[in-house]
Amino acid sequence: MALILSSEAQMVRDTALDFFRERSPITALRKLRDDNDPVGFSRDLWRQMAELGWTGFLVAEDDGGSAFGMTGLAQVMEAAGRTLAATPLLSTALLGASLLSLGGTDDQKAEYLPPLLAGEHIFALALEEGSRHAPNQIALKAERDGAGYRLNGQKTFVLDGHIADILIVAARTAGGITLFLVPGESTMRTRLTMVDSRNAALVRLDNVAVGPEAILGHVDRGADLLDTVLDRARAGLSAEMLGSANEAFDRTVQYLKDRKQFGVAIGSFQALKHRAAQMFCEVEITRSAVLAAVAALDQNSNDAAALVALAKAKANETFYLCGNEGVQMHGGIGMTDEHEIGFFMKRSRVAQASFSDTRFCRDRYAVLMGY
Repeated sequence: MALILSSEAQMVRDTALDFFRERSPITALRKLRDDNDPVGFSRDLWRQMAELGWTGFLVAEDDGGSAFGMTGLAQVMEAAGRTLAATPLLSTALLGASLLSLGGTDDQKAEYLPPLLAGEHIFALALEEGSRHAPNQIALKAERDGAGYRLNGQKTFVLDGHIADILIVAARTAGGITLFLVPGESTMRTRLTMVDSRNAALVRLDNVAVGPEAILGHVDRGADLLDTVLDRARAGLSAEMLGSANEAFDRTVQYLKDRKQFGVAIGSFQALKHRAAQMFCEVEITRSAVLAAVAALDQNSNDAAALVALAKAKANETFYLCGNEGVQMHGGIGMTDEHEIGFFMKRSRVAQASFSDTRFCRDRYAVLMGY
């Protein structure tokens, strides 16, 4: 497996880097936070991203997408991570598009994919019910009601859940887990305040009625579909974390060059050189792991799940390291809110826990490798 980008993927990467640098710098995230923006991201920016075709990378051409694959979308997510851009890329372009493309009927695709691709509707996966990622521990119940179901239960930390037009809800049915397409307005939603200033919500379903047309995939077999799509989510988030870690490293190195003590740049001090060198090595190792994971997903390789677990575990550790070291090597100013380096440390904490922390990834890798 060649760990290099094709010319098309490199073009997407360059376009995305310029796009986020010019239109969604960290000052945009700060403004969303300070204004307590009710949406949590710029809808206009999202429509521009849709016009560039990024919402359709995981959608087949017959359904209106480009089928560029995870390698292409990973370049966009890495670029977004560089500026900590708040967007529905993960919730909608990755999770929503993947679940509909892989599990949707022709009617469901015809109804839901066009507004998703146009950047008009936001989708959110309502999965987690506890404080840790546990995709198989679903307590929210879906009980038979004639030809349809009634859903009762609660979901937490639903990305973009408070403004999602459609929620994809994982529920416990008689023989397993089933996924349902549920209008967001039919649920009770409470926006959560996250340390990284990103969107999440507590979603409660009280006796929500849905018809048979709301079933996404097969009854009782939603876990299989989730397993595939969650690997995509972990790989995509790993790419975003790689971009953020790389940016934190670059900013720290620049500060080491600019900040002077005793008449010399502090970057000339050997101890700081060693710490910067470690950060560089970890970022490059993570880059290789992420590239291998997204390429394996696109090729449907047998070892894709293991490579994804490895990539997310490594991205968790590297982003944590670069976020912490960035703040520490900036000294006192790094602890202030007015300096941007602290935003990376905060984002690392939330991203680490999302869709699999390091412990989960290591356990999954061990199981997949037969230990």
